[in-house]
Amino acid sequence: MADLYGLSLDELVTFDMETEMIQEAIERTSDAITQKIDWTKAWSKKYPILAVYQKEVETGPYAVELTRLLEDLEKKYGYGEQDALLVLKDILASVWKGRRKKK
Repeated sequence: MADLYGLSLDELVTFDMETEMIQEAIERTSDAITQKIDWTKAWSKKYPILAVYQKEVETGPYAVELTRLLEDLEKKYGYGEQDALLVLKDILASVWKGRRKKK
């Protein structure tokens, strides 16, 4: 079952109602509200790096490469901007999970 959902056994075992409640809250949140949320500020409370990396990292080269990847998804597969972003984000999450499994 862990392989089916792309989770480690630990992640599968620790899945609980809190996670399900968060997922349901996300589903109920309208696009209008989502657009108003400062996601960097919200997530930086849990992950402080998000509040400081802009002062440390030269983001330009990463932005150029990410833009190229987004445009490639739009062109090759006909995705809209948001769909291309979501696909790229999902690919990155998959890569991250794969790296975590190796460690």
